[in-house]
Amino acid sequence: MWHPGGRPPCPLARLFPTWHPGGRPPCPKLTGRGIKMSTVQSQKPEPGHPRPLQEPTLAFAKTAIGTFFQEQPRLGNPYVDDAFLQRYLRTHLPPQVLEQVSSDLERFGARVTAEIDALGRECELNPPALQPYDAWGRRVDRIITCPAWKRMKAIAAEEGLVAEAYERRYSSWSRVHQVAKLYLYAPSAGLFTCPLAMTDGAAKVIESLGISGFLADAFGRLTSRDPGTFWTSGQWMTERRGGSDVASGTETVAREQPDGTYSLSGFKWFTSATDSDVSLTLARIVDAQGRVEEGSRGLSLFYLEVRDQEGKLNGIEVQRLKEKLGTRQVPTAELLLDGCKAHRISAEGRGVASIADMLTITRLHNVISAVAGMRRVISLAREYAGKRLAFGKLLKDHPLHMQTLARLEVETRGAFLLLMETARLLGLEETKLASERDLHLLRLLMPVAKLYTGKQAVAVISEGLESFGGQGYMEDTGLPVALRDAQVLTIWEGTTNVLALDVLRSLSKSEGRVLDAYCSVVQGKLQLAASVPGLDSAAPRVRDALHRLGQFARGAGSKGAAAMELAARDFAYSLARIYTGALLLEHAARPDASTADTYAAQRWCSQDLCPVHSAEEAGCYDARAASLDSTLVYEKPSFGSKL
Repeated sequence: MWHPGGRPPCPLARLFPTWHPGGRPPCPKLTGRGIKMSTVQSQKPEPGHPRPLQEPTLAFAKTAIGTFFQEQPRLGNPYVDDAFLQRYLRTHLPPQVLEQVSSDLERFGARVTAEIDALGRECELNPPALQPYDAWGRRVDRIITCPAWKRMKAIAAEEGLVAEAYERRYSSWSRVHQVAKLYLYAPSAGLFTCPLAMTDGAAKVIESLGISGFLADAFGRLTSRDPGTFWTSGQWMTERRGGSDVASGTETVAREQPDGTYSLSGFKWFTSATDSDVSLTLARIVDAQGRVEEGSRGLSLFYLEVRDQEGKLNGIEVQRLKEKLGTRQVPTAELLLDGCKAHRISAEGRGVASIADMLTITRLHNVISAVAGMRRVISLAREYAGKRLAFGKLLKDHPLHMQTLARLEVETRGAFLLLMETARLLGLEETKLASERDLHLLRLLMPVAKLYTGKQAVAVISEGLESFGGQGYMEDTGLPVALRDAQVLTIWEGTTNVLALDVLRSLSKSEGRVLDAYCSVVQGKLQLAASVPGLDSAAPRVRDALHRLGQFARGAGSKGAAAMELAARDFAYSLARIYTGALLLEHAARPDASTADTYAAQRWCSQDLCPVHSAEEAGCYDARAASLDSTLVYEKPSFGSKL
């Protein structure tokens, strides 16, 4: 058949009327219908036809830029808009506690929208700066932060964002209340969550070591609701030789003084929230012969105040502020300690053990930021989908777009339940209500939750930005900062691999008891879901995955250390996916569960829940695989090969 132009019509054009071969539609016929055309003419008006007072203008003439402007997504009250959070609290909190907590979260959610979100944006647009000298040449090392950053500190005190966990008004549920509040706060906080994480961690350490003497005043300030007395804390661990490897990387030394204090000398390579009032840090004590003990047994924990009573730095020089991919709102610096006055607060040589409580808290805060970031990008994408018109209909009416958002929603719901489970267990531990099984489970789940949700956050937020098209890439929308800031979540407080190895250590040190506790709890949750319609196919998948995980763990002794190290990351992922599946099934098994709850559980359980088993079956952990991994990474061109 002959066709004008020599080419037949493309069959895809019937399915997608807006699509055209070659990517460009045919040129439309030039008619005046539907197009605002200028009626301006070059010739003079005829006699008897006066010139109009105002001539019609071109739609895009000079500074006229058209009439269409895309409506931006709006942030609503994050508590009111979060049905999943509300259902979780209704399920778990005692009625009287629920009433008070829900009222506080709704009020706080309104404050996030009306005040805090704009302050957070101001912190992003006005990052900190270092003033090394004053006008007369004196060394001052002043870190200058914007007014919004200072206002964030006052709000944190007023809202009890640290205090809530230590007042224990609601017994073990106080920690859940605090975490829920930080979950609403984090995406709008302009990274003030960073000093709050370390402040919370410092308070936890002081409480665990015993609140007495000068530490009593410090604890009172770190947990105060009075902006005038509230202090924030830093955490100065990382040095040039190592990040997570503090045992071999710490060079800072401490010399005891006649008054019982210590003088610290060293170089701290990465100190976050450097404008904080106090800090905890590790150092090696110099003995009478001028020697220090190497390794973790040589490290002790110290408390210091950053400035003296005159406001001068306490033997500290700020070398420079770090230039970072994200988290630019928070000052991060390299510090030289030269005679910094400090107090030893741990037993000598027990620094690493004493700092463990701080790591538990800061890792929890990392999970909060990860899950909250996922929730925020989905909330905005969902709101935008009801406003953005593309290819003849709203984004929410495109099935593929909604499928994409649904997948992100499943990831976020699973991550949220894992977050709240760790918060619940921590609350039990802090109020002496935790069983031995609870304590083992908390020890295992904290690094698992941190490593897995960090990875989830980067993927979910990246996909979420894509749902805004090009606007998701434009800095002035305020959207890209979410992805830049999310990348730190896989790095800070232990990279994925470091934490995966920490999970293996927890199994070894407990002689398998942490894994026994894990399996027992998962089996209990599965029993609730096994007989619920709609979950009868998903629950067996989790049970099978748990069985395969157990088989792998039981054979760990015969695999050797090298094979277990290769399997560490996949093993940790398996722990996260199986436990999260059990949590989603448990949530969907409630009598008042929604259709969405059931569907979310089904979707989560359709993935590979035990990747460590799949990888072992594929031979990924044997000696040959380890050798080939190195070959693959470091393959060199053949000598004399031609391009």
